[in-house]
Amino acid sequence: MGTLEGHLLPGMFFLIFSLYYSVLMSLALLRGQRFLKPPLPPREKRGHRSWPSVPVEGVVKAVISLIGIMAEFFYPPGENRLMMVDWEDPQRPFLFKDNWQHATMYGFFLVSGVVDILSQWCWARQNIKLERAAEALAFYVLALLMASHVENKGTLEIRVHLLLIVPVILLGLVLTIEVWAPDQPPFWVFKAWMLQVLGNWLLQLCVVMYVPPSGQPWKGDNPTDLAFLTIFFCWHLGFGAATVAAVYGLCSLWHHHWSSWREAPGAKYQPCPMGSSSEDLEKFRAGAELQDGTV
Repeated sequence: MGTLEGHLLPGMFFLIFSLYYSVLMSLALLRGQRFLKPPLPPREKRGHRSWPSVPVEGVVKAVISLIGIMAEFFYPPGENRLMMVDWEDPQRPFLFKDNWQHATMYGFFLVSGVVDILSQWCWARQNIKLERAAEALAFYVLALLMASHVENKGTLEIRVHLLLIVPVILLGLVLTIEVWAPDQPPFWVFKAWMLQVLGNWLLQLCVVMYVPPSGQPWKGDNPTDLAFLTIFFCWHLGFGAATVAAVYGLCSLWHHHWSSWREAPGAKYQPCPMGSSSEDLEKFRAGAELQDGTV
């Protein structure tokens, strides 16, 4: 799979997941929740219906990763890049290096998705620490692959991938901390921000590498182009923070509107105290008049 497609699929995944995570984070903060998502009870207390507890996030991670792996080896149709070494060549060269690096990245996120599924759906008790550890490992592997991915690349591609490593390592560190200190609201916000930056930057690579702002090809030996890449990445840091703030603002409007609707004076139902004395009925009537403005 080419460079454009190799960045497009993970970029779309991280961007969509960052928006989803930003909504979860915003609603959790607005509701004053202690947990981003309440931990699952033990399996024996979940009842007989297992379908509602299917870990959607884990399934999505696993499916997207499988699609990415298959695309790396067999896209476009008719291709087959599974051979790692050309045994007929005396030098035994390593074939399809970039594709195997991308497939390895997808493979560790596939492992993370499988761990989520096993922990939340199959095991007797959910193991949140193991879920975070598997996710952190996937991001560390991604950082290592990005560092080696720039070998024998031009100066421009090296700069682009080094900037990409920044949010990847930060996400791995936060997930590592969450293994021992889970459900810290500041980490929720930081993760949503870095996921936004990661998804946006991966998608922008498709534009940066092929459609430079000047309309002319990028030049790796041009200090101006290299400087603009760093500036462009810093803009993405600000844009990611603004996107998270915008999602929080929209969720805040929805939350307050929904809360006000649920707590509207006319929305409450009060049972009539049947069989009570006339004094109790008068108290109930007076309360209804204060609440609705009518009898």
